Amino acid sequence: MYSAQVLDHYRHPRNHGELPDADVYTETTNPVCGDLLKLWAQVEDGMVKRATFCVDGCIPAVACASCLTEMLAGHPLGELERIRPEDVEASLGGLPPAAHHASVLAVDGLKRLLALAAQSRG
Repeated sequence: MYSAQVLDHYRHPRNHGELPDADVYTETTNPVCGDLLKLWAQVEDGMVKRATFCVDGCIPAVACASCLTEMLAGHPLGELERIRPEDVEASLGGLPPAAHHASVLAVDGLKRLLALAAQSRG
């Protein structure tokens, strides 16, 4: 049902947990299924230095958030605006159609994070 990459990110999530010295923090929820994503990021010179997450949700939601944080670190904020749900899914070897909401949640969280980062930079 799930790819090896999805299961690996679920069983061994990368960058899981709060980031106490984060510059930006956001919460995003899927009102239909109730999944909750929390994202933290350290931003330095317009680049994400580090990103972490916590998820209260399903296997694909954890996997997508874990994968997303790996996609963020070391990249300029402007470049990250181009990440789409399909990009997260492709990095995970695909998701079943019923799990598409998980990649949408991850990218919605990213959009909020980027908007807050832009506000804080003034």
